[in-house]
Amino acid sequence: MEFDFTLKFRLPGTDYDSDEMVGKLMAAGCDDALIGIGVPGRLALNFIREAVSADEAMLSALADVKKAIPAASLIEALPDLVGLTDVADLLGVSRQYIRKVQMTHSATFPAAVHEGNPSLWHLAHLLDWFKGKGLYEHACKTSFEISRVAMEINITKETKYLAEIKRSTRSDTKLEKLVA
Repeated sequence: MEFDFTLKFRLPGTDYDSDEMVGKLMAAGCDDALIGIGVPGRLALNFIREAVSADEAMLSALADVKKAIPAASLIEALPDLVGLTDVADLLGVSRQYIRKVQMTHSATFPAAVHEGNPSLWHLAHLLDWFKGKGLYEHACKTSFEISRVAMEINITKETKYLAEIKRSTRSDTKLEKLVA
């Protein structure tokens, strides 16, 4: 199967030879990615990778980037957090239609992870919900798989970060009960 996803990284410092970095990425197996290096200290790679599964596609891409540039630290895996317009574009419908579906099914529609302007959802949650309703299943298979892996990578990265900075004395069990 073919999987389309993006990985964004932070590079230590800003003194990188662009041609050398691209050469290292290509040699490490990132020849299936469009490489963005326009912002100093940042690297974005849009992959279209053949793999048996979304897990294999994203994890092998992460390994390839780390092999080429060991000091790169992952900022974000995409697609993950999306607004209603993003979902509408993916499903080939209007944002207004998605909003109507959200309002019609307000009791079961996935809760946003950020309510504001814009509100954001994990794409995997939305696609899973649409699949469960029998809507747009044809557009959801590979998108669901890759968005689920991107969400898992992002949550794992943030969980690792939280574990590193955790200094409070509160009990994790108490916190888990409060946010459930």
